[in-house]
Amino acid sequence: MKILQEFKEFAVKGNVIDLAVGVIIGGAFGKIVTSLVNDIIMPPIGYLLGEIDFKDLKLPLADPNTYENPSEAPAIAYGAFINTVLDFLIVALCIFFMVKGINRLRRMTEKEKKKEEVAAAPTEKECPHCLSQVPIKATRCKYCTSELKATSSNA
Repeated sequence: MKILQEFKEFAVKGNVIDLAVGVIIGGAFGKIVTSLVNDIIMPPIGYLLGEIDFKDLKLPLADPNTYENPSEAPAIAYGAFINTVLDFLIVALCIFFMVKGINRLRRMTEKEKKKEEVAAAPTEKECPHCLSQVPIKATRCKYCTSELKATSSNA
């Protein structure tokens, strides 16, 4: 029963659910990219190269005529490999642009936080002698000309 309780705690954590959603969406995205490569990108390329279907490009390892069904002859399917490489490159490119966009948003958020921090920082201090407001970096009061102690912000 203890193992069941531990598994329940593990499975209900947010990270596991986020991971599951990511895997499901990633699988669906992979199918979309595969369809893009096989059905949209490769047919025009095959047409331009003499009406070749890349899926059928193979390097036979044995004479296909010696087999009852020639499609069962051992062969290196380099056309399918080219399709798979294109799938990977498109997915990698999409992920690259997604991460780049997320990083840009993160940097923009950090800049906004810094601006808020700078805006919230005091720009004036009070003269202890005449109680007037003077710039924080001032070493002498502009109203009573008293010397002011240096603050840590102008050190």
